Amino acid sequence: MLHYEVQLKNCWDLGAKDELLFNKTMIIGYFFLFLAMVGIYEIFDVRYFSAAANAHASGLNPTDPALKEAMRLAVFGDVGEVNRNIPWTLFIVNYMYMIYTGSGVIFIVALAELMGFHVIAKAAAGFMAVGLSMVFAGLFTIATDLNMLNMLWMVLTPNISAGMWLMLPLYCTYIPFVLFEIYLLLTNKREWAKRLALPILVLSIGVDLVEYYIQAKLFSMNTARHLWTEFPFLTFYFIISAFVSSLGVMGIYSYLVHKNKEEYNELMDLIRKAMLFFVSILALYEVFGYMAVDKDWSFLILFGPFKPIYFGGYILLTLALPFFFIFKPGKSLYTLLASVCVVIGGFVGRYIFVYGGNANPMSNRFGLGYEKYDFYALEKSFNYVAPHLGEVLIVVGSLGVIMIVYKVFDSILSVSDFREHH
Repeated sequence: MLHYEVQLKNCWDLGAKDELLFNKTMIIGYFFLFLAMVGIYEIFDVRYFSAAANAHASGLNPTDPALKEAMRLAVFGDVGEVNRNIPWTLFIVNYMYMIYTGSGVIFIVALAELMGFHVIAKAAAGFMAVGLSMVFAGLFTIATDLNMLNMLWMVLTPNISAGMWLMLPLYCTYIPFVLFEIYLLLTNKREWAKRLALPILVLSIGVDLVEYYIQAKLFSMNTARHLWTEFPFLTFYFIISAFVSSLGVMGIYSYLVHKNKEEYNELMDLIRKAMLFFVSILALYEVFGYMAVDKDWSFLILFGPFKPIYFGGYILLTLALPFFFIFKPGKSLYTLLASVCVVIGGFVGRYIFVYGGNANPMSNRFGLGYEKYDFYALEKSFNYVAPHLGEVLIVVGSLGVIMIVYKVFDSILSVSDFREHH
């Protein structure tokens, strides 16, 4: 314990501050954050300074033709990257990916701690720090989507029945809980850490369950989008697919941090076995899922406009190549290649799920309502809007959040070290 107190004290020295804030990893992280700031500027410019109607303009000249056009755009057109046709965009893709994958890493490590896998326990602090860093990256993404004004009113006027509001108490509880677990791991209080693993395990499951509940409430048109509502056991689908991505993150992290350590091969082989199991389960889930979903939506994903990225980006990277690499025990390099594949493929899978759910044709609950027809355009059988540049920059910039948060943990507490399991 004294070791960490000395480290914390040294961080206030000028030299330690320079090393903490201006090392190679932090500088790269700052660059990614700079890209995110550019993206936030772009999004704010589109959202709040475009030619849309406002109350001031309406009061000055309510019959102005330009005002009528702005009103038409605000109600029926595309003002900003988020519109009535595409209510959930790349922000939600990245939010889901980061939150689910980060929570998955924490869940897996807690489970391994509970089951007595010593090699995972030795690296548990580092894994959990990475998982928590990804959670922060997901929250960063969704915060830029909500904007600070909306978040302020969420605090000032709490609505406990609103799905979005439920995220506040959820993460205010979850994050300190994980931080305390990391503290127990770092101070070698192994018995307490092992006891706490079970509550964290239960809490991680709760996070995934509540996350789906929150997103279901936020999908204002979710009953029109059968890919989201008809996919069987959707919560468990999120969890299993998140585990695949999480194991990929753990594999890459193990290579970057532990490749020169004695337990590296044993650690990678354990990750390989777990990844093989969950990749196999996910493959069965995909087959069952698209047999259960409305056939029009299945055909849209499997044989329609999403076909290239579904088979070339998701099936190939998340299922086929990883299975090929890890089917038989071998070099740790193959596990690393499988890890890279599933990390990329997992993001593609989230992208397909969100954007596939946004696609037309939508159900016709209200006759010839807005769900199926645009008031000012012909009916479309497929509706896709590419992500705005600002969204792309913010998503890329969220990598900077991961790097900076993790590096702060490691610089102060040396979470990357292997620790003996007592």
